Amino acid sequence: MSPRPARRPARRPPHRPARRPARRPARRLARRPARRGAARGRRQSRSSERRNQRLLGAVVAIVVVVGLVQWLVAHWWVLIVLVVLAAVAGVAWQQRSQQRAQWEQARAGALRWGLAEIDALHHSEFEFAVRDLMRRDGCRAERIGGAGDDACDVKAVDPAGRVWAIQCKHRRDGDRGSSVGVGVLQQVNGTARQVHGADVAVVLTNGRFSAPAVPWGKTHRIHLIDRRLLGTWAAGSRPLWELIDNVPPPRRPAGPP
Repeated sequence: MSPRPARRPARRPPHRPARRPARRPARRLARRPARRGAARGRRQSRSSERRNQRLLGAVVAIVVVVGLVQWLVAHWWVLIVLVVLAAVAGVAWQQRSQQRAQWEQARAGALRWGLAEIDALHHSEFEFAVRDLMRRDGCRAERIGGAGDDACDVKAVDPAGRVWAIQCKHRRDGDRGSSVGVGVLQQVNGTARQVHGADVAVVLTNGRFSAPAVPWGKTHRIHLIDRRLLGTWAAGSRPLWELIDNVPPPRRPAGPP
């Protein structure tokens, strides 16, 4: 019999260092509630401090008010002095207001505009000039021109209670500039009475109106103030309702606005 071959020794696996067990996030998770609790405690502490400060402020205010009342009761003559001073200040303020109103009335009464001055104005300045002329005649007038004005640059209430809606069209070249056409009158006719509640609808220009605009305005009860009539009104002292025809009757007896 042939001899058996010798067995080779079994290979041992290479030695590998043992892996360290991974850290579990339990510890970190365990720390979070503690941090949240600390933050919550700080917030509660700050809230408590603010509450205490408000309470302290209220107590101080009450103490000051009570002390002031007690002092005024003991020194009652101070109240009389304060009342007298307040009355004197009120009378002085009223007199100053009346004086300012008289000055404004005198300034408005002396207001005059020449056509050359009107032609040189910017279109917004022209609207303010028309407002001032209406005030000169005793109206309560405001300039509302601008984007979204609904075809009304100046709105006024005259001493008779009539509401005026005035659309202003300024021409730098006066009557040599482009004429005001029917389209402008149609816009005014659609908003003056319906939107602004006007009794008197007016289109006013330092220029001229087109030929079709004049009869169209008469048909739809829109008063047209051209360059000639504007010059008469601005340079004179008569109110506008005395210079145009077919003005609606007064809403109330004439008097100060």
